[in-house]
Amino acid sequence: MYRQKQRTNRQRQRTYPQMQRTYPQMQRTYRQKQRLITPLVTTAVVALLPLAAACGNEKAGGGEQAGSGSVGTERPVTGVRWNVDSVTVDGRTHRAHGDTHLTFDKKTGKAGGRLGCNHVNAKATVDPEATVDPQATVDPKATVRDGHITLGAPSTTRMMCDASLMDTEKTLLSLFNSTLSYRVDADTLTLTSENGNTLRAVAEK
Repeated sequence: MYRQKQRTNRQRQRTYPQMQRTYPQMQRTYRQKQRLITPLVTTAVVALLPLAAACGNEKAGGGEQAGSGSVGTERPVTGVRWNVDSVTVDGRTHRAHGDTHLTFDKKTGKAGGRLGCNHVNAKATVDPEATVDPQATVDPKATVRDGHITLGAPSTTRMMCDASLMDTEKTLLSLFNSTLSYRVDADTLTLTSENGNTLRAVAEK
């Protein structure tokens, strides 16, 4: 047992100097790895910074674009189907019956629609007309806008309908062949004739 312990001690004594020689080598290897890893990490971080900035700008730009599409964009008069709600003539308000609507086409310079019973067409000039971005979303709280619409003589079909529909048609026809002032307030269009008769219509959703 004693001799065996002596041999073990001698082996340990021989191993210890080897470990002492190996330890500095391990330290040098570790430092070399650190020198290699540090530039790689720095390069990766530098490369990722522009991507992170671009991502942040894209998010900010997306929110800005969404906001710009809904804020400050006015409802145009042309290119919208205006469903007629009521007409006031000589101080008396008449509710529109049936499929009663009007549209104003800027390209053709015409007004068209249905007067409850018959279809109608007439020349129309809108002044002024708002310039609207086709990609923008109309803001239902947009600022009130005023202008004038000049309607020419109406051309209609010749159908006969119920008395209520014919009354609505007769009332609406009185607004043609004249210049009307218009007022757009959010989704509501109001046309007013020179003698004070008015038409109230709502934009179709």
